[in-house]
Amino acid sequence: MRLRTTILTTVAFATAALLSAAAASGIAVLVENRSHQMVRLALEAAGQGWAQVETDGLQVILTGTAPDEPARFRALSVVGSLVERDRIIDTTDVKGSASVQAPEFSLEILRNGDGIQLIGLIPKASKSSKLIKELQDLAEGGQVTDLLETADYPMPPGWAQAQSFAYETLRTLPRAKISVSSGHVSIEAITESVKEKARVETSLARRRPADMKLDFDISAPRPVITPFTLRFIIDDEGARFDACSADTTRARDRIIAAARGAGAEGAQGCTIGMGVPSPQWGAAVEMALGALKEMGKGTLTFSDADIALSADPSVAQQDFDRVVGELESNLPEVFSLKSELRKAEVATTAAVEFLAEKTENGRVVLRGRVGTAGQRDIVENFARAQFGHEAVYGATRSAENLPSGWSLRALAGLEALHELHQGSLTVTPAKIILRGVSASPEASDAAARILAERLGEGADIELSITYDKRLDPVLALPDGPECVARLNTVLAGSKITFEPGSSTIAVAGGEALDRLAGAMKDCDAFGMEIGGHTDSQGSDEMNLRLSQDRASAVLRALMDRRISVRNLSAKGYGETQPIEANDTEEGREANRRIAFVLLDATPQDEGAADASSTEVTATEPVAATQATNADTARGAEVTVETPAKDTPRPKPRPEGLGQ
Repeated sequence: MRLRTTILTTVAFATAALLSAAAASGIAVLVENRSHQMVRLALEAAGQGWAQVETDGLQVILTGTAPDEPARFRALSVVGSLVERDRIIDTTDVKGSASVQAPEFSLEILRNGDGIQLIGLIPKASKSSKLIKELQDLAEGGQVTDLLETADYPMPPGWAQAQSFAYETLRTLPRAKISVSSGHVSIEAITESVKEKARVETSLARRRPADMKLDFDISAPRPVITPFTLRFIIDDEGARFDACSADTTRARDRIIAAARGAGAEGAQGCTIGMGVPSPQWGAAVEMALGALKEMGKGTLTFSDADIALSADPSVAQQDFDRVVGELESNLPEVFSLKSELRKAEVATTAAVEFLAEKTENGRVVLRGRVGTAGQRDIVENFARAQFGHEAVYGATRSAENLPSGWSLRALAGLEALHELHQGSLTVTPAKIILRGVSASPEASDAAARILAERLGEGADIELSITYDKRLDPVLALPDGPECVARLNTVLAGSKITFEPGSSTIAVAGGEALDRLAGAMKDCDAFGMEIGGHTDSQGSDEMNLRLSQDRASAVLRALMDRRISVRNLSAKGYGETQPIEANDTEEGREANRRIAFVLLDATPQDEGAADASSTEVTATEPVAATQATNADTARGAEVTVETPAKDTPRPKPRPEGLGQ
């Protein structure tokens, strides 16, 4: 009986345990399902459907890939608001972050008398304490204000080159604003003079890297013109200015329009400056030019408010009187008119003359009559003061009964001759004639101003002055041998590659061609030959044809880069002109070359009239640029050897010295 009771009790407990376990299991599944559904719906409602939910009992497991870290955080926050944090198992990932784009870097540099300001956002690697120290030294006691922000990103292409160009330029411009971006520099600056403005513009254009964009706006204060001079001539050679000054752009335009109406052709220049005697200058000049046009031939000279109108002897007296009367009646009150109807010149058998000739090398020869011995000493000593003591050779003679003011005319002429690079001065009792070549575009204005100031606006002056830009020290243009040397220097470290066995220039050769095109600036006026050469491998005919095709390919590539090739020619020489033996690879490589040869040192764009042009014997090329070229069997690498030194230009001996 007792045994049976024990068995029943045991069975009851076991049954109760099984029922409890089953109930607990059911409750756990119910809680798990409800948690899964509740969390999933909440995530979808919050816009976080990317998160996947799994449950394991009371634990909630999150899986999936979040689009970004904030989305992952928001998903965890949603789940954490529904279940306890310790029940959440986070196995989510975040998508790999795309590379963050670098910001737009820019730099603005301001420099004035107070110092230097740096403003902008630049790459962290481009800023250094050394640079700031150099700018502090450049400021010369002024303050360097550093307002730069930096970002730790790689420097974009072209940034380092543009920033370096900007800092280098800043050293030459005491008042400037320079803006820098990747591969682009923009400059606004003020210079002290027109000549300095020209020098800065030339320097900027020459230093600009070929692959960098450059914009600049350089201004200069207007020059003070004393006396304010204008000189206009109408004769058998046509109508033209010897000198032109204006006080405003509007006045300049009126003057040039009136000059064109009087027959002037081609480009007309007129210097805008300060020192005008009257704000009605433009109107007065316009009236006077109209009067000279009516006369047909003559000379008009303004020197401040004094006007001299000299009519040619061919003008009828009645026309002269009528035109002069109308002009006198209408000129503004401040202006004073002197008029003259010249008489026909009578030839004399013994003309009285003073002559001075200035040669290209600066030597000056004085001849003719100068008055008394004391006056001769004055003239020769003045010439030595102007041109240098050793440069002047005196061959003058004393004479009596010379016209009044003869020495003054000679001295004024010598002062005007000083404005020329080379030329001649002829002084006669009736006229002063100055002809020659100048290194300044304003030489004619300066000479006319000197003669008008020293001799009066009514002096009979004949000026024929040509501006040769290749003599201008501000422009510093290269001559022919210097151009060849420049090509040598550029291509010495560069290579132009061709496709194997062809004349097609490889893509890798584009950079060298760009540099070559940059080196051709200001050199396209000289006659040059691009010669192609090969080694001795392959047949003579094939080498000759390939060398011609490759020289022509270089010529076409320059033309494609907007280089004028009118004075360039291409010629193939094949293997006929080796510079090394062809029995070694090094020798063959040296013989595969492109050679630039100067054919004519006379600039073709300035004409043969330039007295300063240099002549070169056609049978003796001045210099050749050797470069490697491909042979017929493989692709080529083109280089250019730099000659040992530039060939000097010959200087002709002045005629008449010491005679």
